[in-house]
Amino acid sequence: MTTPTRRLRIGIGGMSIESSTFCPHRSTYDDFRVTRDADLLARYTWTGPGSDLDDLVEWVPLVHAVSLPGGAVERETYDRIKVELADRVRAAGPLDGLVYDIHGAMSVVGLEDAEGDLTDAVRSAIGPDALISAAMDLHGNVSRRFAEQLDLITAHRLAPHEDAWDTRERAARKLVERLTSGKGRPSVAWVQIPVLLPGEKTSTRLEPAKSLYGRLAGIEAMDGIVDAAIWVGYAWADEPRCKAAVVVTGDDAELAAAQARSLAEEYWRVRREFVFVGPTADADTAIAQAVASDARPFLISDSGDNPTAGGAGDLPYMLERLLADDELASGRSTAIHPGIMDPAAVAACFEAVTLSVGGHISKCEPYRLTGTVTALQGATSADGDGPRGNPAYDEGGRTAAVTCGGVTTVLTERRKPFHTRADFGELDPRTYDLVVVKIGYLEPELYDMAADWLLALTPGGVDQDLLRLGHHRVERPLYPFDDEGFEDPDLTVTLL
Repeated sequence: MTTPTRRLRIGIGGMSIESSTFCPHRSTYDDFRVTRDADLLARYTWTGPGSDLDDLVEWVPLVHAVSLPGGAVERETYDRIKVELADRVRAAGPLDGLVYDIHGAMSVVGLEDAEGDLTDAVRSAIGPDALISAAMDLHGNVSRRFAEQLDLITAHRLAPHEDAWDTRERAARKLVERLTSGKGRPSVAWVQIPVLLPGEKTSTRLEPAKSLYGRLAGIEAMDGIVDAAIWVGYAWADEPRCKAAVVVTGDDAELAAAQARSLAEEYWRVRREFVFVGPTADADTAIAQAVASDARPFLISDSGDNPTAGGAGDLPYMLERLLADDELASGRSTAIHPGIMDPAAVAACFEAVTLSVGGHISKCEPYRLTGTVTALQGATSADGDGPRGNPAYDEGGRTAAVTCGGVTTVLTERRKPFHTRADFGELDPRTYDLVVVKIGYLEPELYDMAADWLLALTPGGVDQDLLRLGHHRVERPLYPFDDEGFEDPDLTVTLL
């Protein structure tokens, strides 16, 4: 890296959400945490004074909006954020580059390729000469329209995403390296793979994803290569762009294309080897096995209504099944089931306690719950989006715990994930026999807590059984929707 004659001016901004088109929820402006100015720079560890990049770069904060995953974004909300981002890019004056902090699986009402549309606007605002370096989630989608507006593009290499902040830093540092070296835009080797799998089948804890993603650092280290990335795509949006993808960037175009082709061919070859990250069962079987087990606490994932994948978070399906179990209903065994979003029920808990729970977003019958209020917690404002924090969202809002038999249900005013011990507040999940969370694969703290666990294949907007969701706009043929007689897809790499 050479020292430039002046400090580089690099903007930072983006819009980040994962959106299920099968979820009836609609994401509005109030669902986003929007940061600007010093608050935006404070998200990152490498932008402040004392960073080794400080002498090289003047970081220019634009606007960044991040939301808990949910349903498709309302068009008015999307347009408001897009216009502000583009306007701030223009107002910033000439920029050498942009760190583009996005997710890649945003769906917007009325749009087919939201990130493609957003990136068109950003490129138009910043001009053709500035370099754009995108940091993405590996569950994002990479259409050609989107990728050809970018100069550098990388994604997480771990699922669960323990490297999310490393990915953002890698995108920033690669951009600074390009700008200080004067090499300009590298070749971008792009290829999509006709495979669409849920994230719970592509965890890098297990093969074959472990080895596939394990190749990336070695490819990146090759002379002539800048970066290598694999996306599994986002399975719960019904859009033509939704499929796996590989992008390799480098100054050696031939080598980049060869490595992209090699990764794509391996991904296709092992497509049938991807398995769920843990043992699976339907809800009733999972509950029965957990109750019968001696392992405590026994965790069950209510995977179909996982709010951090885009589920509504208000389906009372698992609550009903828990209380249908005699051991749990009688209190001989205990369970805690956090995270059913129902603001009216929470408000009632501060006063009464016969409740209709869930079904306000999801088109289902609410569950009639009669029990005892055992905990009330006031509004909090956990800042989970700071440096190295959970890149989630404002998790404020009141919660109420209602106990019926042996089952304690935690109701929330807002859609809220339960990923850590702290998310449970004063309730200690380790004191219950079963912990039933609205999640897919277990986040690290829950994974370490579990004496055993099962992935319950439950219904919802992020149903793990893709074939029963009803995709009809994805490009076919596409595995696993099509399998037999589908052996030789076109994996030709395009140099953008």
